Amino acid sequence: MKKIINEPHAVVDELLEGMLLAHSDFLTGITDTRVVIEKEKRATVGLVSGGGSGHEPAHAGFVGDGMLRAAVLGEMFTSPTPDQIFEAIKASDTGHGVLLIVKNYTGDVMNFDMAKEMAEMEDIAVESVLVDDDIAVEDSTYTAGKRGVAGTVLVHKILGHYAREGKTLTELKELGERLTAHIDTLGVALTGATVPEVGKPGFTLAENEMEYGVGIHGEPGYRRSELKQSRAIANELVTKLMETKTDTKKIGLLVNGLGATPLQELYVFYRDVVHELKNYDVEIVFQKIGDFMTSIDMAGLSLTVIDLDSDTYQAALTSPVDVLNW
Repeated sequence: MKKIINEPHAVVDELLEGMLLAHSDFLTGITDTRVVIEKEKRATVGLVSGGGSGHEPAHAGFVGDGMLRAAVLGEMFTSPTPDQIFEAIKASDTGHGVLLIVKNYTGDVMNFDMAKEMAEMEDIAVESVLVDDDIAVEDSTYTAGKRGVAGTVLVHKILGHYAREGKTLTELKELGERLTAHIDTLGVALTGATVPEVGKPGFTLAENEMEYGVGIHGEPGYRRSELKQSRAIANELVTKLMETKTDTKKIGLLVNGLGATPLQELYVFYRDVVHELKNYDVEIVFQKIGDFMTSIDMAGLSLTVIDLDSDTYQAALTSPVDVLNW
């Protein structure tokens, strides 16, 4: 294992300290909680998300004006505790309530639900939206139902826009529940990810192998194959994703690197996705290419397709924000 770190057990605390040192102009932390929160607290619904560390820039990279009010960092690939989440909820509430945006993993769902109950006992209004955009497998390791992956970032952006516009907690929850049904993601891995305290990849693939549908914690996908060219990968991912968009006319695309994939490869892949989509009667009206929801040092990528027939979503995706990584 080669990593630019100090002690493996200290990575989460030290990455958090480094982030806050670098961006103290608009981000701050809550002592002993691993919570990142924006300094300016606007009189709107506070959006809170989080999860295990190792997916940077998610979620702390999306804290700021127009997206999240706070993000909660768990241990590597491990959900934050209810106490951590509860502290984020309390710090994010300005009297308008708090909306939790939760990726569909058993630990995350359980701990965010427990924190929600704790907050309600303190008379804080809290609702939640569950994101389950990964169409690779229906049930997987750590998950009942589909996993929540890179599409979660689009939920941050759209709901963050409407929170800033003044929508109520009830309105945001209803919007979020409709929104998640319009977002689908599928990924592919070339290598496994190495958790620093483990010191070796969570799974291995031969030099000539790849795996379709791997989860962001290294959960099994749906098929291994020999290594394919970008255009062949684009063909498989686009074909499966567009099966969920049979009546859609306008779409947005998110090409997401999983941590060790160079930007040049993401753009080659995006080119091939666009060529594949010429076989479908759709218009691409939004696109983002880069690292948004990674898996430490996994080589691979994911493709997210969002139905943008509704101008509601498109306008929200293109509004300006002040965060680190959008």
